[in-house]
Order: sequence, then structure tokens, then C-alpha cells
Amino acid sequence: MDSPPPLPPSIARYLSARGWSLHAHQRRMLALASHPACLLVAPTGGGKTLAGFLPTLAELADGDHEGLHTLYVSPLKALAADIRRNLARPIEEAGLPIRVEDRTGDTPASARARQRRHPPHILLTTPESLAVMLAGPDAAHVFGSLKRVIVDEIHALAESKRGEQLSLLLSRLGTLSP
Repeated sequence: MDSPPPLPPSIARYLSARGWSLHAHQRRMLALASHPACLLVAPTGGGKTLAGFLPTLAELADGDHEGLHTLYVSPLKALAADIRRNLARPIEEAGLPIRVEDRTGDTPASARARQRRHPPHILLTTPESLAVMLAGPDAAHVFGSLKRVIVDEIHALAESKRGEQLSLLLSRLGTLSP
């Protein structure tokens, strides 16, 4: 196994202040950050959210990245909202210069317009909202800097038309951000 890179000091301090250490699967996700694809399976309460986003948080910690870095796709807009809330605290308390926003059918028009002009570093969405964004004239601008896609609860999508739609959307993303 590749050894994970060291955590940025701000993240290491955040974890240390809470007496937390990384689980094996979280260290593994850091080590696999540059791999083109991986699948994370861990029990409920096992730190999957942190494991999935830790490579992104580490890469964005220096504040040098502009535009959309990570796209998170969830089958439920409520789950996307939960993830946004779960990321807000560590990002704020670690002093990370990272903007996280969600984009669902409930997102106000003013926020959607801002996201098109100035994409957040991390965008949380559903397959349906992703389809709308990819069909828009600003898709190349919004997704051109994309480095990572996280698909949560993929089993809830895989065996349905939503899964087929997601497959096509991911293919389209590949053309915008190779």
C-alpha cells in the first residue's frame, strides 16, 4: 500500500485537539488520492464522510485552488444537506479556506447564479441537479477544474434509471474535466 502523505498542519492540529487519530480506511483514502477510482466500504459510524473528503480537504488546505475541486453526488438532497453541515464544522474550526455549497431543486436562483459565476470548492448535489448543471451553457466553466467526484450511497442508484443517468453524467464530466 502507498503510504499517505502527511496531513496539512491545520488538519493535523484539528484532529489532535480532539484526540482523534485516523482509521486505516481514512489513511488508505489519503494514500489513494491520486488514483483514478476507488471504492470505500465501511460500517455506519466508521468515518466514511471524513475518509471520502479527507484527500480534498488536504489538497485545498493551502488555499491555492480556484474553482470546483470536488463534486459530491447523493441520491437524496437531505443527505447532501447533512454532508454540508458535517463538513462545515471541521472546515471552520481547522481554519480551512474552503467553500462548500449544495445544489438541489431547493437552491435559490441567486445561489445557483453565484455558483455558475464562482463555483465553490466542494459542490454537493443530486443526479437530477447535476443533469441540469451539465446541460447549462456554463458547464465547461463550472466543471473545468474538477479533480474528484464522490458518489455516496451508490447502491441506491446503481440498479435504477437514476443509476443509468448518473453513468451518462459522469461520462459527460469526463469530457469537461479529463
